[in-house]
Amino acid sequence: MDSLKAKVALVTGASRGIGAATAKALAREGASVIVNYFSSREAADRVVDDITSTGGRAITVQADCRNRREVEAMVQRGANELGPIDILVANAGMSVPFKPFADLTYEEFHTKVMGEMDCFFFPIKATLPEMINRRTGCIVGISSTLSRHAAPNFSAHTTAKSAVDGLMKSLALELGPLGIRVFTVAPGLTVTDATSGNPQEQFEMVARMTPLGRVAQPEDIADAVVAVASDHMRFVTGAYIPVCGGALML
Repeated sequence: MDSLKAKVALVTGASRGIGAATAKALAREGASVIVNYFSSREAADRVVDDITSTGGRAITVQADCRNRREVEAMVQRGANELGPIDILVANAGMSVPFKPFADLTYEEFHTKVMGEMDCFFFPIKATLPEMINRRTGCIVGISSTLSRHAAPNFSAHTTAKSAVDGLMKSLALELGPLGIRVFTVAPGLTVTDATSGNPQEQFEMVARMTPLGRVAQPEDIADAVVAVASDHMRFVTGAYIPVCGGALML
């Protein structure tokens, strides 16, 4: 359980859900983890406590990933306390406006799409110079299978995640010659706080349509991130990996 020993990882939006599970999974594989949070300090502290109680290394750092200065300060603090960042998991994002496009306001659409891109752009820009300098690193963007398989009432979310996919693909092309691997990990329907208000019938319907017979847990997504971040995937980059039990097959 040390495939990421001596690595330093930054996970944005890591106080709960997929981000929290990813931070813990990376730590179990030996990585030191910067647990970013926006407002949920207590939840982020619990993630760090879970990691350190089993001998891992982790710190919490508050930053709004839409704010360039806050992100740069977070990356600098993480590097000072744990070392240069080897793995960036861009997971932080905006809440999803769930409504038909006809009822969606421009402000709601703009906030989701541009806020989501800010949450990817600034952390990548802040961590990239040191990765380029050391000619090594791994960037993982958390997308959604809705970027490839649209659903009603998710137009803003599908647009935002499609933009994430395009950015990750472009980065894989540009950064590969510099020794930096880039991946898109795309969860299907996942049991998290964000989906806790979804009707049980939706989970049951998706499970019936999924070859592996269930919906995802946060740990399923986290383990996929660990896999791509490890040297086991050293000759793979630019991959779009749907973590959905086979509900989306490319």
